[in-house]
Amino acid sequence: MTYKQNNVIIFKDNSEKEIEKFAGIGSYSTSNINGIGGVYKHTYKDFTVREITKEGEILRIKDISTKPHFSRELKDVFTEFDLVKINKEPFNAFNLIASALNVPVSHVTYSGLKDRCSISVQKVTVKGNQVDKLNNLKLKDIFIKNVSPSRKYIKLGSNKGNQFTVIIRNIDKDIDVKKQVLKIFEILSNDGFLNYYGLQRFGTFRPNSHIVAKHILLNEYEKVFNELVLNTYSSESIKSQFLRNKLKHDGDMDWAYDNFPTGLNYERMMIHHLIDHENDFKGSVQKIPGYLVKLLFSSFQSYFFNKMLTLRIKNGISPFEPVDGDVIVILDDDKGNLTSIKYIFGGKYDKFLKEAIQLNRAYIVIPLVGYNTRMDEYPLMNRFFEEILIEEKIESPIFQSELFRQYEFKGAHRAITIKLSDATILEVRNDDIFQDKQQVKIEFSLPRGSYATMVLRELMK
Repeated sequence: MTYKQNNVIIFKDNSEKEIEKFAGIGSYSTSNINGIGGVYKHTYKDFTVREITKEGEILRIKDISTKPHFSRELKDVFTEFDLVKINKEPFNAFNLIASALNVPVSHVTYSGLKDRCSISVQKVTVKGNQVDKLNNLKLKDIFIKNVSPSRKYIKLGSNKGNQFTVIIRNIDKDIDVKKQVLKIFEILSNDGFLNYYGLQRFGTFRPNSHIVAKHILLNEYEKVFNELVLNTYSSESIKSQFLRNKLKHDGDMDWAYDNFPTGLNYERMMIHHLIDHENDFKGSVQKIPGYLVKLLFSSFQSYFFNKMLTLRIKNGISPFEPVDGDVIVILDDDKGNLTSIKYIFGGKYDKFLKEAIQLNRAYIVIPLVGYNTRMDEYPLMNRFFEEILIEEKIESPIFQSELFRQYEFKGAHRAITIKLSDATILEVRNDDIFQDKQQVKIEFSLPRGSYATMVLRELMK
């Protein structure tokens, strides 16, 4: 149960399940199978992410190789490297690297954002000849490997996927972990799981990115400040709650700027602006960096996706079988990506569409609503979309916002289920941290854009 008390969002027991509901995540694809319980990410060492390149190569944490030098004759324009980061927020890592190289952070490009609480490795490029500087770069918890010149930069979403190695701890001794995990793995591999956007999209401890985005799109600048800086969540740290509450009650911006930690960087930027320009909330919102605005808008789209998927399940509609009004999108022959070719189920092509879905050549999709999205082209989801608009007390023109156009949120679609690959149990043993408990170490791969936490919630419940 989640409720609001004195402008504080309170999640019952601060359970992840309750926090997920706040972000629209409300159903399971294996609801008839008991989970194993436990906790994940107890330490960053329990969660490892290895990027899978578009060629299918799984990057390795410890790989080091010698590459040729930068060559203008070969028209090298970028420098590519493997970034290994340990328990480091991704944007913090990119900013530190850019600062050390004395280049704008916009010159640092990557395929995706990896979890902060993890050990991760991914391909990154930076503009220009940075080979020597990168080979000699020393930053805390950041390691640069396999530096090489490149003619191309890495684009967002250009990787094939990610491989995850995860330890789930604090599992009761009386649970047959191997049996339960294998049973769920079989379903997730053969049928798939609900392709929700995970909490990382919204804020793991302050899951309010979509709310901030809504206020930005409605030009409600003071509400943006209140939500981003002042409003508190029971799931965030006690220190953070104290700082926000103190500012809310006494309004001392100078004190807040001096005492908010640097980790609350965006809050401090907005506060600093209001110190110099009292009550200029619009100006304070304009201090939010463009890359963060894009993430906020993405979370707004993601919230609607999650809610539409949850409403589908709550209305008794299978996520694995198409029904009249569903939209089916065909995959391309080359990389297996979603194409723009879509059909509405409930017509003369139904037999072929069902076969394509069974052969993994097509997916049932839900729209990521943007300024070019026509919801009448998604008959079934349009009904749920209208329900969410009423619940959120907003109207559909919010998606036609000039800001949505400025940041090129045209709209897209996303598969409602995705299948697990190469899932295996590496080890079941006595927990080396929690007494009289057991732990399981698992490994699996997912296509880009899908969340490992959505696999873990199916396993743990």
